[in-house]
Amino acid sequence: MKTKTLLSLVLILAFTLSSCLKDNVDVSYSIYTDDEYETLSSILNLPNNKIDYLVKLPAHMSEIGMVSPSIDDAKATLGRVLFYDTKLSKNEAVSCASCHKQELAFSDDKALSEGFEGELTFRNSLALGSVPNFKSSYGGGSSLFGVNQQFFWDERAHSIRAQSVQTIQDDIEMGMDMSELVTRLSGVDYYDILFTKAYGNFNVTEQKITDALEEFINAMVSVNTRFDDAMDISQNGAEGNFALFNAEENLGKALFIQHCSACHGTNMSVSPRSVANNGLEIDYEDKGVGNITLNEEDEGKFKVPFLRNIALTAPYMHDGRFATLEEVVEHYNSGIKPHANLDDTLRDLLNPAYPKRLNLSDDEKDALIAFLHTLTDRELMADAKFADPFK
Repeated sequence: MKTKTLLSLVLILAFTLSSCLKDNVDVSYSIYTDDEYETLSSILNLPNNKIDYLVKLPAHMSEIGMVSPSIDDAKATLGRVLFYDTKLSKNEAVSCASCHKQELAFSDDKALSEGFEGELTFRNSLALGSVPNFKSSYGGGSSLFGVNQQFFWDERAHSIRAQSVQTIQDDIEMGMDMSELVTRLSGVDYYDILFTKAYGNFNVTEQKITDALEEFINAMVSVNTRFDDAMDISQNGAEGNFALFNAEENLGKALFIQHCSACHGTNMSVSPRSVANNGLEIDYEDKGVGNITLNEEDEGKFKVPFLRNIALTAPYMHDGRFATLEEVVEHYNSGIKPHANLDDTLRDLLNPAYPKRLNLSDDEKDALIAFLHTLTDRELMADAKFADPFK
């Protein structure tokens, strides 16, 4: 009897230890065969296990009904390689990442970027890492999520796929015909492997190229900021003082809500405006949305960008005219021009024919800039799964 009891105790102990060990062991599985990984490793720095592109939104976004997109890891991995591959340009001189640098929130530090033959683009490169997430910020026009978010400064593209095709085929940016790109990528050994993992076969198509790029870009979630941390523990949304902010940052937030939130929103997740004329000129050489609609009422209107990581994405505006945040703040403080299409929120309340003047003190301008720095997400800028995979 004692022997049986002792044996039972030993078995129970062994089972318990086994269960604990199982709970604490990080089991990873190879996703490439030895031959596949050898081929990939000759040119790419990719691990031989799944790269997790899981999107997790902070509590304050989930609480208002925003939903994380479901990212396919294999497609996002393929999209990452495509994003950094110069094969996507006609003369293999530039990649998507040439104008969208990770350390700059996937923006460019030049007013106008250089295309595949060194010619300058017409507009400043928008930061891909300045939105919480493309799909979660795309609200379908509902009152909950604000306005639809389209792409490019004039919002002529209605999807990431459309934006990708236009960029790749643009005569200045990448100059590559999509059908020629399909031919170029077909038979490239590392793409044979990556397309097979993502789509079940190595047949390259335009749809698969743009779909994979969309998966990767949609995974560029920018939510690990001090602002998000403060919002998650706030009982009053963005209103009132944040416990995690100092006095200057809280003053800046209050000023932002008072003067800037009508276009940019208060929670950095939902945009009340899609496009606006912000009084940069009296006579715009670049008509913005007006170039697309040919409507005089749209002249000088450009996309209202999200402001996440704004401290990293200089220079500013559609033409990169402002080199610093100080210049941006001073424009809204004292430099708005009285254009006929000037947004109503930027007009003087008593004399709508004239632009608003904020008359901020130097301390208030400094506070506003201090608040904008709380929107920086350093984790996204350093995350290895978004880095250049080429050796």
